Amino acid sequence: MSHSFQTKLLHNKHKVDPVTGAVSVPIQHASTFHQFDVDHFGKYDYGRSANPTREALEDTIANLEEGSRGFAFSSGMAAISTAFLLLSQGDHVLISEDVYGGTYRMVSEVLSRYGIQYTFVDMTDLENVKASILPNTKVLYVETPSNPLLKVTDIEAVAKLAKSIGAWTFVDNTFLTPALQKPLTLGADLVLHSATKFLSGHSDVVAGLAVARDEELAGKLSFLQNSFGAILGVQDAWLVLRGLKTLHVRMEQSVKSASKIAAYLEKHPLVKKVYYPGLVSHKGCGLQHRQAKSAGAVLSFELENEEALRTFVSSVEIPVFAVSLGAVESILSYPAKMSHAAMPEAERAKRGISNSLLRLSVGLEDEQDLIHDFEKALQATSVVKANVNGRVYHGNLG
Repeated sequence: MSHSFQTKLLHNKHKVDPVTGAVSVPIQHASTFHQFDVDHFGKYDYGRSANPTREALEDTIANLEEGSRGFAFSSGMAAISTAFLLLSQGDHVLISEDVYGGTYRMVSEVLSRYGIQYTFVDMTDLENVKASILPNTKVLYVETPSNPLLKVTDIEAVAKLAKSIGAWTFVDNTFLTPALQKPLTLGADLVLHSATKFLSGHSDVVAGLAVARDEELAGKLSFLQNSFGAILGVQDAWLVLRGLKTLHVRMEQSVKSASKIAAYLEKHPLVKKVYYPGLVSHKGCGLQHRQAKSAGAVLSFELENEEALRTFVSSVEIPVFAVSLGAVESILSYPAKMSHAAMPEAERAKRGISNSLLRLSVGLEDEQDLIHDFEKALQATSVVKANVNGRVYHGNLG
């Protein structure tokens, strides 16, 4: 019987422990496992290589992403970094230009030291991507929607292009999760997650996940996971498994609120620009709804200047002002000094990541409470502006 995604989150092969009948995956803390035969070792021998609790999470994410095998890492960057180890000296990688700052740092300051070439490119422009391909291009690395400008890349088109040159397509699916988008079914070879975010969803664990589409690539990544050793601990694996059970309802509520907040901000006279692929004004809106179920729960918006941003942040009350996203509480972030602090200011400016840009991950609060809170904070920015130009904006607090 084929179940819906919502049901599969709860009813899969790990729903009941076969030994005890427990409806929660057991946490197996063992670092090593007794072998009963000198010539024939069991499935588990050493915790770095395999662990039953971590394996349950890896099986679950592979099932949800409709891939061959899943892999759990100690952080999202551990998953991304291990995936990049599939490259060799002399290889070239094409990467979404407004990629997460940690990925930018890994590529520009670490991979480059090992003779791996890279080019950042606007992945939304397929002709630009084609023009950037080199004879040694081995990976096309995509974030969609991108962080923090929410650009939308055609996964299927990029994957077809990659296959035509014998390259892999890696897709960071952190913003949407398999609840909303499944890159492997669109032709991608590897999907990556910071499971710290929506998958676990409660700001209480740091974790990374990867899922390979076919067994050949899975075998290569399995070798690297074991060799590099940046595995996820069993307690954290259990926390991600617990968080996954509510993924559908959390995403459903957060997406609903995000779409309303984006529409509100877009109409506000004190907001210069809103980046959210659910808005018809977003040039990627049509593509987003063709390749994903919705636009997600993350949006960015730009205020008039950095002074206005500082006033807004100091005035807003409900969201936490913090690094990260994808939690039950709304999180307001400042990309220039948080997610993209590793990117030089000139590079941020080139990509449109200004010092007046904020990123919002919408949580589970009532959207009208969030809008009311934002309205008061925006009014505070108008008071600051009034000191300069002698007028005050009076908005609707309803």
